[in-house]
Amino acid sequence: MREIEVDKVKDKVKELFLRANYHIGEDVLMALKEAREKEVSETGRSVLNMLLKNYKIASDEEIAICQDTGLAVLYVEIGQEVHIIGGNFEEAINEGVKEAYVEGYLRKSTVDDPVFARKNTGTNTPAIIYTSIVPGDKIKFMVTPKGFGSENMSALSMMKPADGPEGIKNFIVETVRKAGPNPCPPTIVGVGIGGTVDKAFVIAKKALLRKIGEHSRDERYARMEKEVLERINNLGIGPGGLGGRVTSLAVNIEYTPTHIAGMPVAVNVCCHAARHAEGTL
Repeated sequence: MREIEVDKVKDKVKELFLRANYHIGEDVLMALKEAREKEVSETGRSVLNMLLKNYKIASDEEIAICQDTGLAVLYVEIGQEVHIIGGNFEEAINEGVKEAYVEGYLRKSTVDDPVFARKNTGTNTPAIIYTSIVPGDKIKFMVTPKGFGSENMSALSMMKPADGPEGIKNFIVETVRKAGPNPCPPTIVGVGIGGTVDKAFVIAKKALLRKIGEHSRDERYARMEKEVLERINNLGIGPGGLGGRVTSLAVNIEYTPTHIAGMPVAVNVCCHAARHAEGTL
């Protein structure tokens, strides 16, 4: 059994949220540079150039990539041989998020009551935490500050098994078409298929953390990803929603077993920044 102090958990979470908000992933940078070469619209190329410039400034100056620094979402894999000591695990995560957002001058976007008072908590907590128990004696953190310009464009369809692959593809493309410029294209599109209504969205959001250019290990789903991406980029929405060839950088599909009577499909849209970071204790 390996003991891990909660203070180390707090410090790691703080580090990761600062990194995610300041520094874009190399896979995203490469995808945007490739998109700039493919883009046929002069306006679209100009938008992509501005995004790349923005990312460089944010990284060099360690300032937020976007003014919407998102809700704090974490996927945490806890090794079954780990013993957390010195306090409460979830409280430590929330303290790490708080310190990152307060000390890093990141916008706090969490309200305590979603309907009536809508009072800002002032700390960007509580975080949204998904945990799983895995073999080993380590804790792996995958964090993403999820902005709501794109989150608001997400959609769910409780499809019938008879709808099949074509029904799924049509639903994904239509979701992106309806979103238009709102999620700050070019986007990354996460898709979760199967499970229950809640599980479908959990795996759809986690799909956004996959590196751009990596496809599903199941060739059938990999083909679906490529076909849907091509259809999305033929919509003409383009960078910034100003027209062009590059509307999305990637479509990432994950699936999980489900009930014989259903086929839940969740689409979680993410802006071009795709902010996330990973780390292990």
